Amino acid sequence: MALQNIGAANSDDAFYRYKMPKMITKIEGRGNGIKTNIVNMVDIAKALARPASYTTKYFGCELGAQSKFDEKNGVSLVNGAHDTAKLAGLLENFIKKYVQCYGCGNPETEIIITKTQMINLKCAACGFVSDVDMRDKLTTFIIKNPPEQKGSKDKKAMRKAEKERLKEGEVADEEQKKLKKEVKKKGSSVSSKEAAPKVGAVKKKASGKASGSDEDRSSPAASQADENEAPDEDDDVQWQTDTSLEAARQRIQEQLSAATVEMVMLSTKEPDEEKKPKQVKKAGVKNGGTTEPEEKAELSGGDIRSQTLIKEIKGNLRKGSTPSQLQSFLRSLDGTPQEVMSAIFEVLFEGVGKGFAKEVAKKKKYIVAAMEDDGSQILLLRAIEAFCGKAASTDALKEVALVLKALYDADMVEEEYIMQWYKEGLVGESKKAQIWKNLKPFIEWLQSAESETEDE
Repeated sequence: MALQNIGAANSDDAFYRYKMPKMITKIEGRGNGIKTNIVNMVDIAKALARPASYTTKYFGCELGAQSKFDEKNGVSLVNGAHDTAKLAGLLENFIKKYVQCYGCGNPETEIIITKTQMINLKCAACGFVSDVDMRDKLTTFIIKNPPEQKGSKDKKAMRKAEKERLKEGEVADEEQKKLKKEVKKKGSSVSSKEAAPKVGAVKKKASGKASGSDEDRSSPAASQADENEAPDEDDDVQWQTDTSLEAARQRIQEQLSAATVEMVMLSTKEPDEEKKPKQVKKAGVKNGGTTEPEEKAELSGGDIRSQTLIKEIKGNLRKGSTPSQLQSFLRSLDGTPQEVMSAIFEVLFEGVGKGFAKEVAKKKKYIVAAMEDDGSQILLLRAIEAFCGKAASTDALKEVALVLKALYDADMVEEEYIMQWYKEGLVGESKKAQIWKNLKPFIEWLQSAESETEDE
């Protein structure tokens, strides 16, 4: 395919890098039905970075003839028989008005429609913003049919890439911290190994005293060193020998918070204590009693875990942790991703009623910190559902549609996950819940907006 430089002023420049195909036309039909088909209009429009419908419409406006561009077949037609040279001249005028920068003449520009319905050309080379003459007929067509904004997709991709870079950086920081901890542990283990022979020396001394040997008593320096190290040796021996249940409980209570002690103590119960509930259960069945308290205890395990997560997250937020610090803290928690998401959502919006949507917009950075990947979107939606179900005030439930709109505008939740969650909620008895009735207008708006974009 023959190529030519974009812009008549650059036609003689052999090294000009912006090129487009030469126009090829074909006259079709006879009589009143005669038309001019611009065969390679799609290729020309791609080279100019403009929709082919713009150039076709411009020919129709300048020639005073009807013009049409078929999007499906890529066919550009102008009524009447027109010479290729004439159409090429009109294309040069289109390039000067709607493609080339008014400052540097570079064709690498982008059409921008302002809020006041004005058309500008922003140059990617020099940054100059050119004002297009709005008296031209094509301007009304451009305003009604704006070009596709590729920037929105690029921005989303940039956001995702930025999030991934931040995650990678945080992972690298955590790995460095782990390495430092391991180095410290290795240092402490080396010191303990050095102390082990000393413990053995103490035992030898004791045996030596029992047998009546005086070898160890001959060196006063060694005896002074042994006296200085005696408290450490006693501590080591006490830690090694005292493995009773009471000592284990004391160590657990010192190291863990009061909320997590009960969970850890479940694994330290004696065999007799584990057998007792089973005996009580059997006795209750024989005597015609019920085992409801024990069943409730079993069912409340998830509630205990969620309450523990809530307390730990509250403690972390009270320290004034940033979203990135909160993200690394959430990864260290024991619990399923859904439990952690529900807990962080409940902590952030505890007691919120009226103004729920505004609070979500304020604290969205902390919500983003809890979202690891795209799969976290459905976890967030289920956490909102759980929060609205537990909310003491109905004001939060009334604003659930506004909350979802805010999250959708912030690119935190996407359409497919919202629709999946909504369809799950309409299954079974849960479809009677008030949350789905409040969400129905937002879902209808989402579907109508999606259908409009498909029609366009």
